Amino acid sequence: MTRFASLPVWLKQPLFGGRPLTITRQWICLPLALLATLSLIGINELGYERSAGTVKRIAATQETRATLHKLLALMLDAETGLRGYLLSGDESYLAPYNSAVSEVNQTLDQLRQSDQAHPVDPAALVALSRHVSRKLAEMDLSLKLRKQGKEEAWKFVMHTDVGKEHMDAIREQSAALIDESSRQTELGERQILRSLMVSRLGIALTALVGLLSFYLYLRQSNALKVAGQREQQTLKQERDRLESLVRDRTASLAKLATYLQQVREDERGHLARELHDELGSLLTAAKLDVARIKSRLGDHAPEALQRLQHLTETLNRGIALKRRIVEDLRPSSLSNLGLLPSLEILTREFSERSDLVLDTRLEAVELDESSQLTLYRLVQEALTNIGKYARARQVSVQLQNTDTHALLTVSDDGIGFNPEQIGAGSHGLEGMRHRVEATGGRLLVESTPGQGSRITAYLPTLTSPV
Repeated sequence: MTRFASLPVWLKQPLFGGRPLTITRQWICLPLALLATLSLIGINELGYERSAGTVKRIAATQETRATLHKLLALMLDAETGLRGYLLSGDESYLAPYNSAVSEVNQTLDQLRQSDQAHPVDPAALVALSRHVSRKLAEMDLSLKLRKQGKEEAWKFVMHTDVGKEHMDAIREQSAALIDESSRQTELGERQILRSLMVSRLGIALTALVGLLSFYLYLRQSNALKVAGQREQQTLKQERDRLESLVRDRTASLAKLATYLQQVREDERGHLARELHDELGSLLTAAKLDVARIKSRLGDHAPEALQRLQHLTETLNRGIALKRRIVEDLRPSSLSNLGLLPSLEILTREFSERSDLVLDTRLEAVELDESSQLTLYRLVQEALTNIGKYARARQVSVQLQNTDTHALLTVSDDGIGFNPEQIGAGSHGLEGMRHRVEATGGRLLVESTPGQGSRITAYLPTLTSPV
């Protein structure tokens, strides 16, 4: 089975009516978004470069047109100033003439430089320069003749059509160059419009690709969200099922443990009755037979009497052992005398066996038979553990009546222990806890290494509310 064999059915459905959506195609939105971004950057850069170059050419063309208009204006100023001087003789007219003539050469130089930045027709520029030079030469000749007083000569030159022809040629060449500049400007504007159109189309296409990528991303995100929700729902259902199974198993195990505990108590009771009845009868009969034999012998066999006395003592120890075993298996005092006398007997016998000081404070409580046995077994188990492990000097057993609960506390001043580090094989405390909880109570175990231990049990009484 492959790693994707368990994918949900919705992940295998077609995206746009085509092939099913696979794991590889799920991530197509990232390359599309990257491609759209790179395309947008490329289109913008290309459009910028083209537009920037076109704008530079248009600026150079506009500068050429301005220079040509300036040249025409200078030639007109020079011609107007010269005619004013020739007709009136007033040298104040020479100031505009001289200024215009001095700027004409600079303007021609600007045209040549603009020709390098923005190529124009070289032949037209050469022809324009030649006609300007001839016109300047014609005006300079007229000025010299006027200053030399040769009236007929400068008037002849002024009335000829040579100057008009040169000026018409200058206007014609300038107009041709201006028309060329206008054509270049229109061409640049069309190029800018084409660049803008390409940029618009590119941006629109990129926007569509971006929208497609965003749609795919949203679709994938929604699919992942739905998958996550379904997975969470599946996990929740599985967790609930396992928790229900654990609760059922725990309840079953608790019932089984309670049943086994009850069976053990029943077996103990049965064994205690058998020992009390059968073994007790045998030991009592043997003791009576020994007493009968002893009475018949009288003082005639001292050695036999001594043996019979030893046998009587042995039988008495056996009867005492039988009684102690029976009491451990099923305390008859609990059935015959009640809980408080049974606890007093249990604590007194433990104090005698262990040579420990016991502080016993017991109050009367109303408990059912099962709770009384649980309380008795709890004290018995706690005292047994204290005698084996606690190394205590003083032990306290207290039973208090709180109207709704019976509060039992067994504490000692022994070496104590860490409740969290109890080994898995130590079932004493867990057995006590289960026994108390089976009767509806609660058990608390408190202990600190070196500071003794305390076991507290809360058992509901017969008067406690249900």
